[in-house]
Amino acid sequence: MDKSEKWLQWAIELQSLAQAGLTYGKDLYDKERYERIREISAEIMSHMADIPTETVKTLFCNETGYQTPKIDTRAAIFKDGKILLVHESNGKWSLPGGWCDVNVSVAENTIKEVKEESGLDVVVKSVIAIQDRAKHNLPIYAYGVCKIFMLCSVNGGKFVENIETVGFDYFSEDVLPNLAAEKNNEEQIRMCFDAYRAGDNWRTIFD
Repeated sequence: MDKSEKWLQWAIELQSLAQAGLTYGKDLYDKERYERIREISAEIMSHMADIPTETVKTLFCNETGYQTPKIDTRAAIFKDGKILLVHESNGKWSLPGGWCDVNVSVAENTIKEVKEESGLDVVVKSVIAIQDRAKHNLPIYAYGVCKIFMLCSVNGGKFVENIETVGFDYFSEDVLPNLAAEKNNEEQIRMCFDAYRAGDNWRTIFD
């Protein structure tokens, strides 16, 4: 871990401690101190990431209650030994997926995200992996993320224009396009291939 990442880890821990204090603290003066600690964590993040402090506060200091990781679901879909990747509007490619909405389950969110980004209807078959994003993807985020990779099969649908993706295609393991590595890197794509080849013998990976 380089020095900038260490500063980021300190800022994240300060934010988490401050938020817990704001949630469970009873004394008004203590809450003022916790609020200031949270502001300092945002200022550190802003300084190290060169992002306006107000932007950091919006992204980093807007939750209430005890701080927990966000959930990100990713769908691994295969056809003729190739994996489906959606082509994002910024030119990069990723497994279809996104943040899990509060009113749906992990499986339901996986199905929804695939439909929104590729137009395909899928059935969720199994869990490939449950990963702590900070252990696998860069850049490091200011909040924790739990990434859940699901093996899926297609049972219909077709691509529909949307604001996130411009299409999709299937790729072999040795010819991957320019990946959106902050969402899924080569290590994670190859893990999905391993799970696909293993079939029923695959055992879910978890951090």
